[in-house]
Amino acid sequence: MADLALLEGLLSIPSPSGQEAAAGAYLVEQMALLGFEATRDEAGNVLGTVGNPGAGRTIALLGHMDTVPGDIPVRREAGRLYGRGAVDAKGPLAAFVLATARVAPQLANCQVQVIGAVEEEAQSRGARHLARSMEAPDLAIIGEPSQWDGITLGYKGILRADYRLEQPGGHSAGQLAGPAEQAIGFWNKLSAYAAAYNEGRSGRFETLDPALGDLNTYRDGLNEGVTMVTLSRLPLGLSAATLKGEMETWRNGARLEFYPSDPAVQADKNTPVVRALLRAIRGEGGRPRFKLKTGTSDMNVVGPVWNCPVVAYGPGDSRLDHTPHEHILVDEFRRAVDVLSRALVLLAA
Repeated sequence: MADLALLEGLLSIPSPSGQEAAAGAYLVEQMALLGFEATRDEAGNVLGTVGNPGAGRTIALLGHMDTVPGDIPVRREAGRLYGRGAVDAKGPLAAFVLATARVAPQLANCQVQVIGAVEEEAQSRGARHLARSMEAPDLAIIGEPSQWDGITLGYKGILRADYRLEQPGGHSAGQLAGPAEQAIGFWNKLSAYAAAYNEGRSGRFETLDPALGDLNTYRDGLNEGVTMVTLSRLPLGLSAATLKGEMETWRNGARLEFYPSDPAVQADKNTPVVRALLRAIRGEGGRPRFKLKTGTSDMNVVGPVWNCPVVAYGPGDSRLDHTPHEHILVDEFRRAVDVLSRALVLLAA
């Protein structure tokens, strides 16, 4: 079980977004022991490098160290390894490290950089720093759970809008609509816009999917107000700017604050990184499956900036993300390490 030690160590160190320092120090230490040149950048991302920087391709394997909150005791049970982040996404990150270390002697004709990013679960601060500061690699794989025989080609985009409206208090029998009613009116317009946009479109990757994240009212005797959070999952072809423009026309005096948005991304199937993963999965006896996901990942952040062939891959069932029983199958983790090892050798050739 020595191959599980790295992942168990990572799982044993709590690292919710913004609190990755201890996990990062552990990862740097373990990478150095495995032969990486390991450092941390200004954002706190861990970067471990092997291979020859002056020869052949540069390959980035971008995972993330942070998790959502919630303690899950680390334990092995019936072929499963439990712990917060086992699937999302310390499992894929550990698989990147172990696969690269295993085939390092065969990577002389390329450079591989394994990255453990910070705050993916928040606003992807680590990936945004990399997009600004790092020279684009020739190829990239994002460490997210796809299961060992799956390859994720795309993710939907996201736009978060915080709505706030405050006005002088009034009697509930009055004629003026209160803040809560106006907020509901805004939400109804967003829902109606999505329904109209989605007409004739099938499959959740093609549709606009708004969600109501939070809704709260308050009053202090003089004023009354409402705050609301909306999260809109964006399909390919619908930009955040377009949806923002529509929202601005509905706000009717409310204040809207938009968070950094990310576009939907979808990779081409006919690229070196896809071909290598297909061959590697088949070489391990699997039948490859392509996936499109309705969430977002750091692929949405770096993909449009790096503009290189990129997919997401990693062990784990994404249906277990953020759940109180998050775990990874030990056999699947090992098979993913085998697949990645094969793929890296193919890409380095």
